Amino acid sequence: MSAPEVPLKIDENEESVDNISVSSTCDTEEKLSLNEVAPSGEPKAAPLRTLNLNGHVGFDSLPDQLVNKSISGGFCFNILCLGETELQESNVRLKLTICDSVGFGDQINKEDSWKPLVDYIDSQFEVYLQEELKIKRSLHNFHDTRIHACLYFIAPTGHSLKALDLVTMKKLDSKVNIIPVIAKADTITKAELQKFKAKIMSELMSNGVQIYQFPTDDETVADTNKVMNSHLPFAVVGSSDEIKLGNKMVKARQYPWGTVQVENENHCDFVKLREMLIRTNMEDLRESTHKTHYELYRRNKLQDMGFSESESQSLSETYELKRQQHLTELSRKEEEMRQAFVIRVKEKEAHLKDTEKELHDRFDALKKKHAEEKKKLEDSRKRLEDEVNTFNDRKVAYQQHSSTLGKKGKR
Repeated sequence: MSAPEVPLKIDENEESVDNISVSSTCDTEEKLSLNEVAPSGEPKAAPLRTLNLNGHVGFDSLPDQLVNKSISGGFCFNILCLGETELQESNVRLKLTICDSVGFGDQINKEDSWKPLVDYIDSQFEVYLQEELKIKRSLHNFHDTRIHACLYFIAPTGHSLKALDLVTMKKLDSKVNIIPVIAKADTITKAELQKFKAKIMSELMSNGVQIYQFPTDDETVADTNKVMNSHLPFAVVGSSDEIKLGNKMVKARQYPWGTVQVENENHCDFVKLREMLIRTNMEDLRESTHKTHYELYRRNKLQDMGFSESESQSLSETYELKRQQHLTELSRKEEEMRQAFVIRVKEKEAHLKDTEKELHDRFDALKKKHAEEKKKLEDSRKRLEDEVNTFNDRKVAYQQHSSTLGKKGKR
């Protein structure tokens, strides 16, 4: 079936061509031009041609198609800060997961306090990777549990970051988008808060901790994000209590000296954080998680599995190489086990021979001892018999002597 003819106009060498037929011949010619080789040895791409359309084709509806498809599928957004809820605003569904690190930093030995967090983030990456590596994948409806943002709450000390905070953020910055947040910001003055923010950013920079920066490459949000980057870390106040101010109820903290409103930008940065996290940069956080942090985990994991970044090896070659390495490793382990078994058998045989020799020696010793004791008993018996015979002889002699004396007395 031939391709439909589309009225096109090609501005090339100042020549105008109408009603160009789009067919496989054009594709072949373009492929041939792409196969040209540059002096460096790499394929040289053909120069792009500008086509002026004389009529409406319709591919400008592609963004709308993508939007409709995304809305029908819904979105996942996971914040590390336990519960899960599904929200809906207009016709957009959002499956929001918030993970709370209960007990973090409460241990006496805080040396490995960061490890459970890193292990949890890696485990979510691993779940996604295993789904991605399946022969029959279903990523379009897969529940993505990867952590897209980490709200790292900092105690409002007013001085500097704790060593635990610096170590933990350094361990996390290559795995998740970190957004530092000063908690309970109403416990320090505004002047102290500004100095504390500057101190935190200075310490993060000097220790090489990479926090999430709101992107400024999109012209529609560049100015807003640039301003918001200057407000990092956000200072927030939280409250579940509602207080009536004027004619409306607002979430606030009531103090004897006044009221701190959660959603008042003059009081704290809660609204700024919410706007940046949900309204403006949610998709960038999701994209950054997938293209940066997950890609780094995936690359390291596949390298550990034997895959390399070299394009000279195909997947089948890499698989066969890994299979041969695995078989070689199995053969090596089998030979080690066989040698270990032979050594253990020889050791057991030597032990049994030693035990047998020991038993023979003990038997010979007992036999010799028994013979000596038997000889002693024989000697004792013979001696006793000699003594009995001697005694009987003396007895007979004595009786004869007594009898002779008796006869002489009667005379």
